Amino acid sequence: MAKYSKKAGEKIEKVMQEKKEGTLKSGRSGKKVKSRKQAIAIGLSEARKEGARVPEKKTATAKKKAAPKKSK
Repeated sequence: MAKYSKKAGEKIEKVMQEKKEGTLKSGRSGKKVKSRKQAIAIGLSEARKEGARVPEKKTATAKKKAAPKKSK
């Protein structure tokens, strides 16, 4: 079973093309996106908003906490 839907893949392709052309801008600041990872994150976020099958965003609270270390 695919992790991402076809629609999500197409959205990321479109966003990566915008990045390559230099027309992709970030959210509120409107600055040009230079990072490949940031471009992918924007593509996934937009796909999520459109209802494509994309895994949920990972958050700090979702991570499992490590067991506390024992002191001597």
